[in-house]
Formats: sequence, structure tokens, C-alpha cells
Amino acid sequence: MRLIRLALPVYVELLTAVVAVGLIDLLWVSGLGSQAVAAVTVATTTEYLALGVILAVQTGTTVLVGRRDGREPITPVIRTAWLLWAAVSLAVAVPGVLLREPLARLFTGDAVTAGLTADFYLISLAGLPVFFAQSLTDGIFKGRGDTTTPMRTALLCNALVIVLDPLFIYGLDLGVPGAAAATVLARTVTLAVALPLLSRRTPRDRPARANRADAVAIVRTGLPMAGDFLARSLAGMVLVEVVGGFGVVALAGYGIGTKIMLAGVMAFYALRQAAMIRTARSGDAGPALGYGLAAGLAVAAALNALAVPAANLFTGDPAVAAEAAGFLHWMTLYLVPFGGLISVGGVLQASGKGSRLLTATLAGFALQLPVAYALGAALGLTGVWLAMAAGAALTLALVAGPGLPGPVRARLSPGAWRGRRGSGPSNAPGRAPRSTRTAAGRRSGR
Repeated sequence: MRLIRLALPVYVELLTAVVAVGLIDLLWVSGLGSQAVAAVTVATTTEYLALGVILAVQTGTTVLVGRRDGREPITPVIRTAWLLWAAVSLAVAVPGVLLREPLARLFTGDAVTAGLTADFYLISLAGLPVFFAQSLTDGIFKGRGDTTTPMRTALLCNALVIVLDPLFIYGLDLGVPGAAAATVLARTVTLAVALPLLSRRTPRDRPARANRADAVAIVRTGLPMAGDFLARSLAGMVLVEVVGGFGVVALAGYGIGTKIMLAGVMAFYALRQAAMIRTARSGDAGPALGYGLAAGLAVAAALNALAVPAANLFTGDPAVAAEAAGFLHWMTLYLVPFGGLISVGGVLQASGKGSRLLTATLAGFALQLPVAYALGAALGLTGVWLAMAAGAALTLALVAGPGLPGPVRARLSPGAWRGRRGSGPSNAPGRAPRSTRTAAGRRSGR
């Protein structure tokens, strides 16, 4: 249950920080017309992809802080992470702002929409360092076992966006750029609240500098997770092209279905982060695979029950609603293995086996995408949905199959987890003082 207690705040945070901010912007700009909605959709999708770049630093820092907290000084890791944040922010934000107009034209051929997208980019991409800084701050909190504070700051940011969006878009008559300005300002205020909290709660280690070894360790640990994220994003874009070949109605239904499904899928990513934190801090995440499969089954059952009414909330077109509901019904075959896969990913990441996850993800897409084209031609959209399920099942088999290293497999075993409970302070959420621990990081009773 410790894993669930860690995961619940993460789930709320992901829904608010990842999903809700973009939806709030879309809601408020919808009164400006379809071109404004299209511009914000393109721009927020691009920002979501940019998150994959900082993910390497964020997750790598979370794992390293979790491993060292209470055992070794964590200040060098944190200072190194902030230097990496500065480098990544400059590398992404500066070219993004300078190339905003050609970037916007990549996503749309409509001149008006491209112009609005570029205006949004000018502010949103310039504000990426703030977004990245909040992500890193949250990662440090999580490395120390605190998932509640990131949830609270995400809720604060959402509340600010809800208030500031209408003020900037309509009150100050800024239009689409006003949505970007409101979001950046809300994130800046949230970061101004979060950083002092982080400073007060971070232990005062002896003076230590950022160093190359920690930079390499952060990037090496976090890079597979970032690669997995980007691979999934790119495969999703290819899948949109495949579904688009079946017509506008099919594509609209798929878009609505994926938005509805995202609310459930975030539970898997919450379990992944919780498993990563638990594994990094105590070496034991509990039965992450079992929790993931159970979550997949629960989400699939809920979506099957709510598919039709949920789809009708997003569209008044019966044909589009039928396509969305059909997609959600077929996703039962996909969600169960996908839930297990995503949850296990956190254990692999914290165990230094993230490259195995990335390799399996790429192998799954190597099967899924060609099969989607082939079965789509033979069976229609049903073939595409079956290809998604086959890709997820293959990836899970490669990740959690017989080739999994013994120590990592032990961390996924419910029996091993039960056997380790109560084995001593090294497994407790709170750390004992370093003076009470054994030297050189060894744990008693292991």
C-alpha cells in the first residue's frame, strides 16, 4: 500500500500539470474561433514534446537523490542538476523562439493558424525554462519521498491559470498570446512558491560543488526514460497518420477517445513514478507489475462502462461518438499489458536497467506500426487497435520476461516484497540518521 500512497498524489499532479493546463487554455480560447483552438492545440502539443527533453534530467535527479538521501550528501547532485537544467533550457528555448515561425508552419498550412501558433510560441517557448525548473523541483521533492508537495503546487498552478486566462485573453484583449502569458505567469508564481519550500526542506550538507561524474550519472540514468517518452510521442504521431487514412470521422473519434483514455492512463504513470521513487529509496517497490496489471484492468473496465456517455460529452456527432466509443471498447486488449509495462518501467529505471525498457519499447513499435498498416488494410480500424495491443504485449513480455535480471525480478515479486517488509529501518519511508547506518551504504539483514 505504500506504493499506492505515493502514487495517488502523483496521479492528481499529472492530471493537473500535464493534462488540465492545456485543456484550460483550449477552453478559454474556444471563444476566439477554430483557428485559435487549432493554434493552442499545436503549441501545447509541442510543449508536451519538449517535456521529454528535460525528463532525462528530472528522472535522473529523482533516482540519484532517492539513492543517496540519508546515506550520502545530496547537495552535489542537486547543484549538478540545476546546471544541466540551465544548459537544456537554453538549448531548447533559444532556438525555439528564434525558429518559431517555421516551426509553426511545420504543423499547419493555414497562414492564420500558423501566425497565431507562432505568437503563442514566442511566449510559451521563452517560458520553457520556468516549466523545466518546476519539473526539476518536483523531481527533487520526489527523490526525497515527497509526492504531496508537487501535487499541491500543480493544483496552485491550475487555479492560477483558471483565473489568469480570461483576464489576459479577454480582459487585456491579448487573444491567443494571452493564454500563453497567463500560463507562463502562473508557472512563475508557482515556482516562486516551490523553490523556498525546497530550500528549507533540503538537508544542509557540507559545501560541495557540481561535478562531471554526477552530471554523467544523472543523464545516463534519465536518458532511457526520456527516450521512451519521445519514442511513444513519435509513434503516436505516426498512428495519427494511420488513423487519418480512414477519414475525418475516424480521426476525430480517435482524438476524442485518446483524450478520454488519458485520464486513466495517467494512473499507470503515477504508479511508474511511485515505483521509481520506492526502488531508488529502499530498493523495493513492492509488486509493481501486479499493481500495474490490476490498474490496467480497472481502467479498461471503467472506460468500457463509460465509453458512450463520455464520448457524447465531447461531440454531438453520432458517427464521431460511435468511433470514439468503439476505440475505447477495443482498448481493453491494450490497457492491461500497457498498465503492467508502464509500472514496471519505474523499477527498471531506478535499478539502472532503463536501457532495457527503451529497447523493448522500440521493439514493440517496430512490430506495432507495420502491423497497424497491414491489419488496417485488412480489417479496418479494428486492425489498428489490435496492432496497438500486440505492440504493448510484446513490449511487456520483453521487459518482464525470463531474461529479466534476478535482482530486478526480485523487486517485482509479491513474495519477495512481503518477505522484506519490516526488515529494518532501511525499508522505511523516513531515513534514519546517518550515524545509525552501516558504513559504505551496506544494509543490515540483506
